[in-house]
Amino acid sequence: MSFEELKQTLQVDIADDLLALALTHRSHAYENSGLESNERLEFLGDAVLGIIITDELFRLHPNEPEGQLAKFRAFIVNARALADLARTLNLGNHLLLGVGEERTDGRKKASILADAMEAVIGAMYVGVGMEKTREFVLRVLGDVIQTAPTLGAGLDWKTSLQEIASEYALPVPTYHVQDSGPDHEKSFTAQVEVAGVKYGNGFGRSKKEAEQQAAQIAFETLALQYRNA
Repeated sequence: MSFEELKQTLQVDIADDLLALALTHRSHAYENSGLESNERLEFLGDAVLGIIITDELFRLHPNEPEGQLAKFRAFIVNARALADLARTLNLGNHLLLGVGEERTDGRKKASILADAMEAVIGAMYVGVGMEKTREFVLRVLGDVIQTAPTLGAGLDWKTSLQEIASEYALPVPTYHVQDSGPDHEKSFTAQVEVAGVKYGNGFGRSKKEAEQQAAQIAFETLALQYRNA
């Protein structure tokens, strides 16, 4: 199997067998017994991406406290941002999926795309080393890295939602979270309720991430409703 088109898009020359592994969803591996899925590369890619972004933020913002740097990183590295990046790179077109996932539009699912993006980053690290992987990450996420410090409310939507609720004498927001998937690969969806109205759905690979997305939807809706009234 050849991935020349994808490698041109990535601008990184990764061996085809590594790319194939990075793009092999567990549904495809299960249907083709003996194949390995991309889960190990995803695990590695998550760690590599985290250290690259953390290192870059540490260098760019020498006067920011740890808490603020953590907010910057959470905005840059989350399931939705990684899924959006995967879509930009047309990663979904190259995924190896099982029949069931093909039938349910698995190529468009944010969770599958985000996991595959991390797995590709893991494959880069294995195949071409940290420096070239760093160059790729900073190239494709450079705009987001620069944007994070300017976002204000967007860095912590849950806090911002709580503040706007207090500002307009609304009840404290409450969150409703559901999880799905096996223990080692759970995904979460969240809604947030404010004054009897539910907003969402937020998605994430952690409860916190899903709640942040739901809070963003609620904050933006309430800001439009009250501050522009």
